[in-house]
Amino acid sequence: MSDTLLKSLSVIKQPLGRRTFMMTGLAAGFAAAAEPVMAQAIITSAEGLSVAEVKVPVDGGTIPAYTAMPAQGGPFATVIVVHEIFGVHEHIKDICRRLAKLGYYAIAPELFARQGDPSKYKDIASLIEDVVSKTPDAEVAGDLDATLAFAKTQPKADTARLGMVGFCWGGRQTWLYTEHNPAVKAAVAMYGPLGDGPDPLEPNQVIDGAQKITTPVLGLYGALDQGIPQSKVEALRAKLDKGKSGSKIHVYPDTGHAFFADYRSSYNKADAADAWKRLQAWYKANGVS
Repeated sequence: MSDTLLKSLSVIKQPLGRRTFMMTGLAAGFAAAAEPVMAQAIITSAEGLSVAEVKVPVDGGTIPAYTAMPAQGGPFATVIVVHEIFGVHEHIKDICRRLAKLGYYAIAPELFARQGDPSKYKDIASLIEDVVSKTPDAEVAGDLDATLAFAKTQPKADTARLGMVGFCWGGRQTWLYTEHNPAVKAAVAMYGPLGDGPDPLEPNQVIDGAQKITTPVLGLYGALDQGIPQSKVEALRAKLDKGKSGSKIHVYPDTGHAFFADYRSSYNKADAADAWKRLQAWYKANGVS
């Protein structure tokens, strides 16, 4: 996502329209708007894992979700994976498999299922205008509550050891959800936008609620990210430091937005590897292992 279009996530907001569910299943492969897919894209094998597409009951219907866990053993600490603007496409599924290889039950719900299929859009501007900007925070929180409720019914998922990780749009939602639901024991928010001000669909801003969070959240940002000014990152850090959650911010000095997205040209291999190590250490230190 370009820095200009990233800024539009905080600018374009539409009234909530249709309420019917536009997606009944997950997309195969990578989202069209994310192309071209770089040759460096990581593909994690499902060997030794149990992976599935499931239906999560939510208000008014069901949304599809991707799950991955070790094929043997359990129950496993649970991680909810919150997608970028591209929805639950191959990159998000791969992250679930990577977590499963580490011994987690990972679940990634498709949070745009009511608004449209993000995988079908060929350009990011249309995707943001037609789908992302029409998805209200309250609906996302409710669907994440429903995802957790679904996980609680799964015998292999130990939701007492609950973690979250979110990327870009999902990074912002991770910050918001930890304020909404303190049952999350540890979370990682990668380059989550911090917002420009409240509106009907986004009434709460990350910085405003940061001091109230009780979940330890690790925020990972790039200093060269033109869509998320460092002034806002530092303002978030200051608010977190006044709270009691133990949340931390780490800024990579030589990288920009979407540095973890290995299928895109924005990928920074060294910083992505470091972020993955920090995620594992954060979970372990805070009871999600």
